[in-house]
Amino acid sequence: MSEVAPMPGHEAQELQRAFDVFNQVSLALTQAYQGLQRRVESLTAELAVANGELRRQYEEKEALSERLSLLLDALPAGVVVLDSAACVSEANPAACEMFGSAIIGEFWPVVLEARLVATEAPGEWHFDERRLAVVESSLDSAGGRILLIHDVTAAHGLKAELERHQRLVAMGEMAATLAHQLRTPLATALLYSANLGQADLADAARIRFASKTTAQLQRLERLIQEVLLFARGESESIGCDTMSAEELLGDAAQTVQPLFMEKQVVFRVICSAARVIVTGSRKALAGALVNLLENALQACTVGGRVTLWASECGRQLRIGVRDTGSGIAPEVQLRVFDPFFTTRAQGTGLGLAIALGVVRAHGGTISVSSILGEGSDFMILLPIDTAAAQRH
Repeated sequence: MSEVAPMPGHEAQELQRAFDVFNQVSLALTQAYQGLQRRVESLTAELAVANGELRRQYEEKEALSERLSLLLDALPAGVVVLDSAACVSEANPAACEMFGSAIIGEFWPVVLEARLVATEAPGEWHFDERRLAVVESSLDSAGGRILLIHDVTAAHGLKAELERHQRLVAMGEMAATLAHQLRTPLATALLYSANLGQADLADAARIRFASKTTAQLQRLERLIQEVLLFARGESESIGCDTMSAEELLGDAAQTVQPLFMEKQVVFRVICSAARVIVTGSRKALAGALVNLLENALQACTVGGRVTLWASECGRQLRIGVRDTGSGIAPEVQLRVFDPFFTTRAQGTGLGLAIALGVVRAHGGTISVSSILGEGSDFMILLPIDTAAAQRH
């Protein structure tokens, strides 16, 4: 049996160093593995927390979506969602009840043209026997829109009833003043007509008394007409005439031109919106302008100036009546549109109130600005009929 020869000393040392390196590497790998394991455990815990947060957010969004869906279903107003091509992508039950469920996928401008009729008020439409208000908002950057459709039929009925009661209250409060205004021209006409019965009255005097009697009766007739017009209210002023701004200003100017010539007051018309189209009652709107022009004429003396002007501002027509008269005191400006309020002895106090009613009936507004000693400026804003303008 042979014996194993002992290893030389340097080989044993090399082998020992190799074992030492192996042990160091093994220890480093073990430590790295343990560190990696701890990192995996940490990431797993973080992922679990993140998943829990995502799940919570998802559940909250699901609950919010459910609540919004229930809210849209319960809304009495119609909600219509349009995509970037203006096609109906969604509609809540109220909108489907109005237009039918087949509205989904339809081109909204076609729906407007086929089923809705524009009113005198911007953003409001007639739908069968109902009146709808449509409010539009942008939905996203892709071009979508959302439409909120309200049925305002009852609101308009209540508004008309309230305005009727307000007119009746105003007329009741001013009944004594009105009776006095009626009595004065009537008593004067009776006095002049009594003089006509004198047998020895000269022909010249008879003609003069007859002329004065006629003038007082005409004044009485005009007062009664204004009272009736005011009592009928704004709804009687709405019409379906289509007219340009130039035509409307021309009607008013033609009516008042002789009055300005007689009083020697300069009158001019400036219209930079000749082709702008408005819809309504041509007679009522022209009458409102005439009331403003007569009011301006009364404020001027010989040599004064009155300007009737019109311009386009966005989707509105601006019409103004500017005079160089005596102006209106600030406290009076607050009441100039009140029924029966007047600062003139021969005035009825209804001209400006009627003008205000006509303008409101056409979906517009009227305002006044004035400086004592310098003149006044009345301005009317009316919605423009863009559809009629395109047809013209």
